Amino acid sequence: MKVLSAEEIRQWDQYTIVHEPISSIDLMERAAASCVNWLNENIPVGSRYSIFCGKGNNGGDGLAIARLLAEQNRQLTVYILEFGHKGTSDFQTNLGRLHQYPNVEISFIQAEENFRSLFPDEIIIDALFGSGLNRQLEGVTASLVGHLNTSGNKIISIDIPSGMFVDRSSKGNVIVKADHTLTFQCLKPAFLIAENAEYTGKLHVLDIGLQEAFLRSITSAYEWIDVAVIHSIRKPRKRFAHKGNFGHGLIVAGSYGKIGAAVLSAGACLRSGIGLLTCHIPKCGYDILQTSAPEAMVMTDFNSSFATKVEDDLTKYEAIGIGPGIGTASETKMLLREVFDSYRHPLVLDADALNILAAQKDLLKLVPAGSILTPHPKEFERLFGESVNDFDRIDKALKKAKELNLIIVLKGHHTFIATPDKKGFFNSTGNAGMATGGSGDVLTGILTGLLAQGYSSVETAILGVYLHGLAGDIAAERLSMEAMIAGDIIESLGQAFLHIQ
Repeated sequence: MKVLSAEEIRQWDQYTIVHEPISSIDLMERAAASCVNWLNENIPVGSRYSIFCGKGNNGGDGLAIARLLAEQNRQLTVYILEFGHKGTSDFQTNLGRLHQYPNVEISFIQAEENFRSLFPDEIIIDALFGSGLNRQLEGVTASLVGHLNTSGNKIISIDIPSGMFVDRSSKGNVIVKADHTLTFQCLKPAFLIAENAEYTGKLHVLDIGLQEAFLRSITSAYEWIDVAVIHSIRKPRKRFAHKGNFGHGLIVAGSYGKIGAAVLSAGACLRSGIGLLTCHIPKCGYDILQTSAPEAMVMTDFNSSFATKVEDDLTKYEAIGIGPGIGTASETKMLLREVFDSYRHPLVLDADALNILAAQKDLLKLVPAGSILTPHPKEFERLFGESVNDFDRIDKALKKAKELNLIIVLKGHHTFIATPDKKGFFNSTGNAGMATGGSGDVLTGILTGLLAQGYSSVETAILGVYLHGLAGDIAAERLSMEAMIAGDIIESLGQAFLHIQ
């Protein structure tokens, strides 16, 4: 599913108007009807509504919603933010239609003196500004949003919370804090970043019948990883396959006190479908790993406490994952450089491997093309510098992915995957219960296993992140987000694979 910018959304509306064909006012009516259907299904019948409208097309949506609710004899008051101009033609048309309902009170807000206290049970409909907003709210408008936010009433925003930009940072803006956002047809970038979470509330994407042909005609910068994308990537197993068909992977992980990281990575890699797995660990972890992951082969380092050198022919491995729990000793840093010098296939680099790269940035240019880096925001910052906001971080990830010819998996609630062709993917699975120690080690194992099986680096990142999040969702449903631990994600991988078959 494509994630569209404000301009692309405008173009999609126009494409539908021309090619369906349908008038803009009738398309607005369709959007309003979808919103009212949602309200009827989710809001108690006797509720009273206060509908706040700007004079643009988002306000036109609000007026159409008001009229449809009035036809159902709902109690409502409409407030129109007065800008001193007539508003769009569709707004004016819907205002004229609404005037035919004498039971609807219409008030105009010109100054703060026009604000009124709301009844505790009133539902606020925010239809002040939509996807076309291009500047911060100020003056009376900003004061009105503050008034609504402090009312204590439930707020439902139409299209997007007023004050929020669709495809650039809204940090520092005055924004409506919605309990629910009813958006139209597709996801917007603004809904997928952490800095907007407190304003969006629960998101609901309503189908208003925009022409699907438009999506096939454009290439968007961002894509939403849904099950359709996963089905297009996943390779079903052939009946006569053997373990040699699914690759041999190597995981370099663990140090004294952190052998658990190797255990988690190995367990996840084995559950990802890999044919053979070898783990390189310090001697202190030999008994632990042989006991906890008997399906994996174990190579021990000469050093008893941390990894210093892989005494093996690396070219026999289809994929190598490095980083979980390895520490940042000088000998381990040298190990990483030696791997870069002798291995030409993509690597999976996480945790301390990223910390080593951050400390020795000259190594970044030696990382094999197509390698997958999996930083969380702080690791990303150490690698590539501070970002002023979430959109800036995403842009930087895309630029660095292209510059270094790498895939960057920026971990978060909607993990973002930046690819060298400057295409970005937001993940749709996962939950806050995965914010627990070892969750990243599990992802490293999954990615290493998929890469070894012959998936491309981009396919590996997309499929791996989706499966990791899906397994986390399954674990949370079974155990709760609070009680789940990283090992539960591994235990749920089998069910995750069954879900995508």
